[in-house]
Amino acid sequence: MLAPSRVFLHYLDRLDHLLQRVAAFDPAVAGNRLHPDMAPLLQQARTAIGFTLRVSCPLAGRDIVSFQGEDFTLDGVRGELAQAAAWLAALPADAFDGMAGVQVDTVAGFAGLRFDGPDYFLLYGLPNFFFHYGMAYAIARQAGVPVGKADFDGFHAYPAGFSFPA
Repeated sequence: MLAPSRVFLHYLDRLDHLLQRVAAFDPAVAGNRLHPDMAPLLQQARTAIGFTLRVSCPLAGRDIVSFQGEDFTLDGVRGELAQAAAWLAALPADAFDGMAGVQVDTVAGFAGLRFDGPDYFLLYGLPNFFFHYGMAYAIARQAGVPVGKADFDGFHAYPAGFSFPA
């Protein structure tokens, strides 16, 4: 199985790219929400970053670390992202070799949950990471930040000015 850190490192890079595009377009977009009862873009990004550590640490047999600071700005959250990425990059892939035997107890909203390692990663961790990353992307896109699918996944390529027919 692919090491969780490898997946998260790729998409943390994409999230950082998104935050850079937001900063260049209009930093105020970081406070935008898709709906009044949803978290704003910057909190969605911070939550996605947190999930990379909240998931990887127990699966690698480590205590959960956090790099959240008091600087809740685009630069501050990008700094948290850089620290999380550096921590994940330093984690050897073989640290996840025993994840099949790991049991993780967690809380989702008000629900107490228990997962084995692979289920925690695939059924809980990845979907939650991508939910928050996807919300940050959607907020940016809705605000007019010039991003597309290639920016989201780093794999697609489209010519300048391309759009899908209506």
